[in-house]
Amino acid sequence: MEAFLFWIFAVVGMGCGFLVVWHRNPMNSAIYLVITMLCLAGLYVLLMSGFVATVQILIYAGAVMVLMLFVIMMLNLRADSLQREGSTRAWLLAGVVGLVLVFRLAGLFSIGDANPPAAEDFGTIEAVGASLFSTYLLPFELAAVLLLIAVIGAVILSKRMTP
Repeated sequence: MEAFLFWIFAVVGMGCGFLVVWHRNPMNSAIYLVITMLCLAGLYVLLMSGFVATVQILIYAGAVMVLMLFVIMMLNLRADSLQREGSTRAWLLAGVVGLVLVFRLAGLFSIGDANPPAAEDFGTIEAVGASLFSTYLLPFELAAVLLLIAVIGAVILSKRMTP
C-alpha cells in the first residue's frame, strides 16, 4: 500500500510541478503549486514525519500560497499579457539540462537500499527544533532576513502602484 501511495503522490506531484512552470495563467499555476505541496506533505507522511508534513501544509500550502495569490491578484497578471521570453535555443538548452538532471537523479536513486535507517526521533518536534536552533541556526536566521526583505519589497511595490 505504501508503494502505491508513493507512486500516486510522486506522479501527481511531478505532473503538477511541471504544470506550475508550463501553464500561462498565474492563478492556475498557483493552484498547481498548492497541489504539488500537498503531494509533498503526503510523501512526508509516508516517511513517518508527521510534524514536517503538518508544517508543509500549514506554512507552505496555506500561508505562503495565500500570500502568493494576493500578490498575483494585486499585480493583476493575466495570461494574455504574459509573453514567453527566450529564444528557441534557450528553451532547447533548458530542456537538455533538465533531462540530464532527471537522468542523473534517477541514477542516484537507483543505487538500492544503501540509505541508513532514520533515527527514531526523526521528524518529531523536539528533533526538528533541536537541529533548527543548533546546526541550522545561521540558515534559519538568513531565511528570516530574506523574508523581511521580501515583505519590505512588496510594501514598496504596492505603494508605487497606488495613485
